[in-house]
Amino acid sequence: MPKLSLFGRTKALENQIDEFLDKISESAVVFKLAVKVYLKEGANGEFAERLAAVNTMESEADTLRRNIEKALYTYTLIPDSRGDVLGLIETLDQILGLFEGALWAFDIEKPDIPSDFKPGFRTLTNRVVDAVDALVLGSRSFFRAPHAVGDYNHKVMLFEKEADKISTKLKKNIFASDIDLAHKNHLRYFVEHIDNVADWAEDVADRLAIYAIKRTV
Repeated sequence: MPKLSLFGRTKALENQIDEFLDKISESAVVFKLAVKVYLKEGANGEFAERLAAVNTMESEADTLRRNIEKALYTYTLIPDSRGDVLGLIETLDQILGLFEGALWAFDIEKPDIPSDFKPGFRTLTNRVVDAVDALVLGSRSFFRAPHAVGDYNHKVMLFEKEADKISTKLKKNIFASDIDLAHKNHLRYFVEHIDNVADWAEDVADRLAIYAIKRTV
């Protein structure tokens, strides 16, 4: 089998991409913990710390993305796959923005989430993070073992579908409840904020599948 790793003499680039993917994995963990804290205690000091951590990781990932782009163009690295790598990095970077945006919305708007709906929010967040984790693993495989990308993408799709089911059920329960309409709409907005992350992960996985096919034919 031919060597399919994109990395050879480009060790510095490899390290930057690995670090970039680490930021996404770490932000997913912190995002899950932040939502868990909010559901239990609201926007307290610990939540603020988690939000600040995601903000920092998003900023660091932006710097890494720009450095990766600069290296790809300045040193003419991996020219055959450069466009695909740039596309993948740019779309992955938006996941951090979605995590950050959702947490800022919690911090600014402080939705009142009744106890009956908290398990649904918690489960939805878990499935969304599962989808992102699988996407990161698939993205790592793209650079070293593109044949394995399909297995991880399949998991992304499964977790995204599960997140859709959970969010739909949660919204149905919210609108079937006795709370006022404005409160229902506010809660729906936060359900969709979280679910959008899984939707975007699926979109990135679709692109990743094409990139991987191009590398294996």
